[in-house]
Amino acid sequence: MDVASIRLSVFIIVLCICALIEAIKPKRPLTQPKGFRWANNLGLTGLNSVILMITMPLLAVEAALWAEQNQIGLLYWLSIPTQIATVIAVIALDCSIYWQHRLFHRIPALWSLHKVHHADQDIDVTTGARFHPIEIWLSMWIKIALVISLGVPPLAVIIFEIVLNASAMFNHSNMRLPLPADRVLRKWLVTPDMHRVHHSTIRQETDSNYGFCLSIWDRMFQSYIEQPKLGHKQMNIGISVFRQPQEQRIDKMLTQPFRKN
Repeated sequence: MDVASIRLSVFIIVLCICALIEAIKPKRPLTQPKGFRWANNLGLTGLNSVILMITMPLLAVEAALWAEQNQIGLLYWLSIPTQIATVIAVIALDCSIYWQHRLFHRIPALWSLHKVHHADQDIDVTTGARFHPIEIWLSMWIKIALVISLGVPPLAVIIFEIVLNASAMFNHSNMRLPLPADRVLRKWLVTPDMHRVHHSTIRQETDSNYGFCLSIWDRMFQSYIEQPKLGHKQMNIGISVFRQPQEQRIDKMLTQPFRKN
């Protein structure tokens, strides 16, 4: 089985598991028609995959293989054993994604792209895959640059991409975890309750809890907010613009970065 098949298989499995738990134990009542949102959010995800296949000359795994063959990158230059380098690389990539996410909030041109993700007025497992194609494209180039400069082993890239996809779906899901479980898990991992704060309409909360997998970065870099001011049940999800129902259509999402309302 090739890498793409593994990623797709994990995506489908995690999507189904999170969707099942959401249906059985939801955290919040959804405000938008679920079928409509799912069709458009997952449709955008599929479109992004096709665009990457057509426009990218190589993906992160191919970049890692090239770096390995040519022994290019910091971890190769330091002659770190492969097993240790793999662990270091996965953690370093997760930290890099934290900072990338934070920059996409801070730089206006990048926020224009990223707000497509935040314009979803509900948050569930499909929100974790809802991104504008240009953001996905830029993110892939950033990842390729990191992989080559750090000398990330190919196995580390595969592990990281699987963990990243699974984490994004898990922490965006609308599942209701028992509070004791949430308290224990969020010491190390980003939980749905922790990340939901990030999707608040209150900008201070939107600009917090940037992590995708490990929760330590938000505490380390002082961007952690434990709970939303209005509580998880009463908080409003989304951003102040693009709140009309039709804005959840793919065609509208594709043009949101270039419109103010």
